[in-house]
Amino acid sequence: MSSIEDKRVLDGLRDLDQQVIGAIYDQYFSEIYRYVLYRMGDATVAEDIASDVFVRMLEAAQNNKAPTTNIKGWLIGTASHAVADHLRKKYRRPEEELSETMPDLSPSIAAEIDQREQNRSVKSAYAQLSPDQQNVLALRFGQGYSLEETAMHMNKNVNAVKALQFRALANLQREVGEVDYE
Repeated sequence: MSSIEDKRVLDGLRDLDQQVIGAIYDQYFSEIYRYVLYRMGDATVAEDIASDVFVRMLEAAQNNKAPTTNIKGWLIGTASHAVADHLRKKYRRPEEELSETMPDLSPSIAAEIDQREQNRSVKSAYAQLSPDQQNVLALRFGQGYSLEETAMHMNKNVNAVKALQFRALANLQREVGEVDYE
């Protein structure tokens, strides 16, 4: 978008123009959804949180606190905060997963169990990372952002993002490498 178009969109958002709000939603929802899905790993929760991000945008616009320069950055930042809020609530009220009552008799059950265990160990290792490390991995690998885009969204310089990514991947490898499947 050009800077003139950005200004028009930002003005339309502040004026609660329905067409502008619809255009923002159409343009950014899938990207926000993918970001949240990468962080959460659950499609239903990701859809709820991504929708909540746009509700927060409307509330901010109604309270004259709408983004003033970069809508995409504001939405990603809000999504990051919404994920943190959700994880905080989940931590305070842990939920137990229901076990599967019917056995799966497909011939590849051993492979499926191995895959589930590997996914569980990776999720567990991912949860051990700092919020900044989780965020950099979500932006770089979940969203496919470049180092420069990631640095801009995180308000860090490119070298700091490289170091943060390196430490995050090293921590993941260390945690997953310690898993014994036998």
